[in-house]
Amino acid sequence: MASAPTSVGQDRSTKTTSPIVFDVSQPPVIEGFSPLSRAKEENFKDKFIRKTKENPFVPIGCLGTAGALIYGLGAFRSGKTRQSQLSMRARIFAQGFTVVAIIVGVAATALKPK
Repeated sequence: MASAPTSVGQDRSTKTTSPIVFDVSQPPVIEGFSPLSRAKEENFKDKFIRKTKENPFVPIGCLGTAGALIYGLGAFRSGKTRQSQLSMRARIFAQGFTVVAIIVGVAATALKPK
């Protein structure tokens, strides 16, 4: 029987390389890249206030959506079907407003000069 052919470019030398050891306690070193230092860690409250100042229409839309939903559920529970239907339509409008506000905010942030 014939021996199995070797693929072109294979080197049959017996080189042994030591495995690369990663230190997970330190950030990786990347040539030509220096990360920006963070001034401080931002907690939830500070981040919420900053994001609300950057795009105030998103929290307004969220509050409108939640308000219409709560009102509509209350009307549904009371048996007022007409009010329930109108408030669910208002909820859909508020959700659409919120989505548009998010898209406009992202576009404004992307187009803002650095």
